[in-house]
Amino acid sequence: MVVASSVASPLCTWLVAACMTAPSEKGTFCKPSEFIKCPKKLSRSARRKSLVAQKSGSLVSSLYGCGINSLMSFCPFEPCEEYYNSQGLSSSFALFGENGFSLLFGSKTLPMNRKQRRLNQASNSGKTMVVAVQPEKQVSMKKKLVTKKRRVVVTGLGVVSPLGHDADEFYGNLLEDGGITDGVMAELDKTRCGIIIGSALGGMKVFSDAIEALKISHRKMNPFCIPFATSNMGSAVLAIDLGWMGPNYSISAACATSNFCILDAANHIIRGETDMMLCGGSDAAIIPIGLGGFAACGALSLRNDEPTKASRPWDVHCDGFVMGEGAGVLLLEELEHAKRRGATIYAEFLGGSSTCDAYHTTEPHPDGSGIVLCIEKALTESGVAKEDVNYINAHATSTPLADLIECQAINHCFGQNTELRMNSTKSMIGHLLGAAGAVEAVATVKAIQTGWIHPNVNLECPDEGVDANILVGCKRERLDVKVALSNSLGFGGHNSSIVFAAYKDGKQLHEQSQWLRLSTAI
Repeated sequence: MVVASSVASPLCTWLVAACMTAPSEKGTFCKPSEFIKCPKKLSRSARRKSLVAQKSGSLVSSLYGCGINSLMSFCPFEPCEEYYNSQGLSSSFALFGENGFSLLFGSKTLPMNRKQRRLNQASNSGKTMVVAVQPEKQVSMKKKLVTKKRRVVVTGLGVVSPLGHDADEFYGNLLEDGGITDGVMAELDKTRCGIIIGSALGGMKVFSDAIEALKISHRKMNPFCIPFATSNMGSAVLAIDLGWMGPNYSISAACATSNFCILDAANHIIRGETDMMLCGGSDAAIIPIGLGGFAACGALSLRNDEPTKASRPWDVHCDGFVMGEGAGVLLLEELEHAKRRGATIYAEFLGGSSTCDAYHTTEPHPDGSGIVLCIEKALTESGVAKEDVNYINAHATSTPLADLIECQAINHCFGQNTELRMNSTKSMIGHLLGAAGAVEAVATVKAIQTGWIHPNVNLECPDEGVDANILVGCKRERLDVKVALSNSLGFGGHNSSIVFAAYKDGKQLHEQSQWLRLSTAI
């Protein structure tokens, strides 16, 4: 059965001979009877199975009788050098003898006396004579077609945050802001429009309410508690409302969720699978189980006497983050598609990257190597030189250890860049968990568009381990943003960095990006 199933596939014919010359568990070569048993020694059930296999295996039978030369011409692969150096399949002759090899590959065999067979067995003991399959060289010489990379731009922004906007305003502003009017919607190819909205914790409130109802009776539970508790339902409900039939799913990567969604959405456009993607994140976990869980692991600030001063990234007195709720969504679009419909272009998405610390469930790696790798990969993927980056929207949650490690990783990547400015949106809105990255991406794009970067509120006494020269102070600052980087990090060691720049109408930035990517590869 082993031989028959192998010979039935032309790809495996040379591997069959390798199996035949393999040593047995006892260190000696298997006898022919261990591979192929004579019909006289088969049991009744075995003979029945053999008969069925013969009736259904016409291809196998035809290969048995075709001879090894014909088999070689039939197979689209050629043997490796080991095969040629071993004088063909002499080891297989030595193993099976004339009758055994004739049964396997046909009637033509080479005469070999008993002494020759013994010598061959001894010299080849423990060695596999036919060890690989090599494709013909014509196949490997084919070159991959070079295609022009599709550019991705930001044409819509929407946010729900502690600083403003309720859900209705957010949804309405998202479609007016992106220019997706009823007329435009009617003309869209909805099979090429997708949605990726992520969540770190999913519908926690719905699930929590269901648990309380279950204490009374399962009949009191919301029948939609399971669907609305899953993290994918945000993307699904939005697709049902809009009729968008392209890629639709959710990503959950703790507090790095939104950046992962933005990266995936952009890649769908770059690969030519879609023309438009709604992407971002949403989380609402300010309920007893949510607050209690983060308090239990020591992540929250204890500055309850001064709540407005509790969130203070990089300050020597920071003691944990302040939880927030909200959502952020970007409308990403292929450049030419956006230009054809006359969309307002806020910025260009250049690229990004993600890595994992592979170190601890809640703490970042002490040397920040995962963050460094993520930033460097993001710059390489975006085709951007580190000197061109002059604004960073950091993850900085107001957690002493994590903020310091991220800052040191940034210093490692960018060195002494006197033009670099860095702030943390969380100083003003708290930590929105899975939605944080999207809301901060909106802030990053708006900084590019307006030329203003927001302050780091409550930064009164910077930590000694932080380079205070790159930090924005307690007041907003003017900055002509060339290239901006936005970081999001999460429990589990998830790191993500995305890169934006001002859109330039022309090929200048794109050609520069292509040149940098080429020079990096060289």
